[in-house]
Amino acid sequence: MTDSGSKIAVLGAGSWGTALGILLAGNGHRVSLWGHLEEDIAALRQDRENRHFLPGVPFPELLSPSSDLAECLNGADEILVVVPSHAFATVLQQIRKLNPGLKSLSWATKGLEPAQRRLMSEVARETFPDADIAVLSGPTFAMEVARGLPTAITVASSSTAHATRLADYLHSDTFRAYTSSDIIGVQVGGAAKNVMAIAAGMSDGQGFGANARAALITRGLAEITRLGLALGGQHDTFMGLAGLGDLVLTCTDDQSRNRRMGLALADGHGVEEARKRIGQEVEGLAAARDFHIKAQDVGVEMPITEHVYRIIYKGLDPAAAVKALLSREQKPEQSSRSGN
Repeated sequence: MTDSGSKIAVLGAGSWGTALGILLAGNGHRVSLWGHLEEDIAALRQDRENRHFLPGVPFPELLSPSSDLAECLNGADEILVVVPSHAFATVLQQIRKLNPGLKSLSWATKGLEPAQRRLMSEVARETFPDADIAVLSGPTFAMEVARGLPTAITVASSSTAHATRLADYLHSDTFRAYTSSDIIGVQVGGAAKNVMAIAAGMSDGQGFGANARAALITRGLAEITRLGLALGGQHDTFMGLAGLGDLVLTCTDDQSRNRRMGLALADGHGVEEARKRIGQEVEGLAAARDFHIKAQDVGVEMPITEHVYRIIYKGLDPAAAVKALLSREQKPEQSSRSGN
């Protein structure tokens, strides 16, 4: 490992933020894990584990939970934001009040900013126009990372030095980080796959079988790629860890909250009831709406996303949605970016 002894502020004490904090502290870095609710942070300090999200995984000695944002940011060599997408802009504004001249910012948040359906990089550049920015994404379940199981991700930044530094912070015997310059593609792949995971869960929940799941994953990748290219991403990114890798993971394993949401919807549960059962943020719910609108804005057809949106927000029956997708007109598999 490199840069031993660096201080890293991890903002967001949910499952993913905590897992990254455990990884980084285990790598020998001093980690301040921030959460905005003092009662939750007090429990983390007392228990020395996150019993709600990652039970049974003890905190390394170098991980310090805190609800004091200024304390977390003070002297930090790296700031890694891991809050839900709807809170991302607010947290960046809080950071700016404390450090208006920030020169480096990283995040592992997946999704679009809901007010204007912007990528997190657009929010970050507007808030900190002079900062180097980086995003990490890939096929990762928090519990597996926290337990030290083998994992690989992508770190993307327009600054090679920033991407390499963050990758070095994360690197361990069981965690490998690849670097990329495609910030847009990595973000689109990491966020839009949550919508496809809901679709895969609904398909499996209705007993449609492995063939249907494979078709959903493949055609889901096609429409994610089309959108990503339209927004300025690079094709190869969607064939890598932040694209295909993350998509396959979240569509096929029940550790995925989004897949579990789809299973619950197929079983007849309403969105709110399913959300309460899952007990954690389900990013795919907002992503279905945001990417549906985003696709319309840029003229890209995303039929799977559209039908997931209609199921969640318009009350479309999941079985009717599958029939509608299968009844679409015949066309070549490799078509233009505007069709599916």
